[in-house]
Amino acid sequence: MIREWVSLKPHNSFRIDANAAFFTEISSTADLLRLMDTAIFLEQPRYILGGGSNTLFTQDFPGLIMKIRIPGIRVLSENDREVILQTGAGVNWDDLVHHTIDRGWGGLENLSMIPGETGAAPIQNIGAYGVELDSVFVSLDALDLKTGELTRFDREMCRFGYRDSIFKRDLKGKFLITAVTLRLSKQHRLHLEYGNLKEVLKADGITDPDIRHIGSAVRKIRSSKLPDPAVTGNAGSFFKNPVITQDQFLKLSETHPGIPSYPAGNQIKIPAAWLIDQCGLKGKRLGDAGVHERHALILVNHGKATGRDILDLADTIRAEVLDRFGITLEPEVNLV
Repeated sequence: MIREWVSLKPHNSFRIDANAAFFTEISSTADLLRLMDTAIFLEQPRYILGGGSNTLFTQDFPGLIMKIRIPGIRVLSENDREVILQTGAGVNWDDLVHHTIDRGWGGLENLSMIPGETGAAPIQNIGAYGVELDSVFVSLDALDLKTGELTRFDREMCRFGYRDSIFKRDLKGKFLITAVTLRLSKQHRLHLEYGNLKEVLKADGITDPDIRHIGSAVRKIRSSKLPDPAVTGNAGSFFKNPVITQDQFLKLSETHPGIPSYPAGNQIKIPAAWLIDQCGLKGKRLGDAGVHERHALILVNHGKATGRDILDLADTIRAEVLDRFGITLEPEVNLV
């Protein structure tokens, strides 16, 4: 069923009060195929919406919003070493992480508490605490929005990069992901090298951690740093961590000897939060649009900010970071 002039405020974690000219929910591939025969689908601009946790609506949307609700978690195969799991695109990502940890299947524990739905996870190759989705990714199923054909994309076809995939570039808006297949381990390889995971585990008296301990530690860290979208509108990390060349890093290190960094292949990744904090922007407000007081990478809606207000604040931050460090920050959030 297609509804007209629907408020998007309940459907985006920034809690921006924007509207969609047309709105529909998709719970199956059959729903989508029926939708593709309608005049509204064929004639209107379209936007695929998952959990709304990575989207900033800067204005009312003049076309069709397609809200993904495709459910289901099922085991495709299993042995003593691993399990191959397929998940509907509408499954809440953190619910999936809980599901796998509870069953002793490793691989997603470092990705605990990332907001959004599973179908969106491969689009930006979500990552946290030293782990990215592509490390457990097998394939995804996606429907071609022009032909109605279902295609299976393997890891190579997705062209994953840092917070990037082919679905953010060449195939943006051309396919709708219906299911994601992951390979999870029963013989766990723990990732403790990123952030302060080791310190949190040690403080909790955990000397021999398992995936459940890591998931809990990640949740504790994220809860202490990140605002709850149900209380304060936000979309998590607004900017990507910039990746620069070795030469750029050496020059920056001369003027900023304390600059933190992480290896990124033959390049260097710099925490965007540190850059923003060094510019003295933590806690900054422009009306009801603000930088979170505990985490400079989080932009928040203090109540009545519009999408344009948030975008203006983001542009201010980008300009100051560029002026001070010569680094251009790129939004991680989708701007609509």
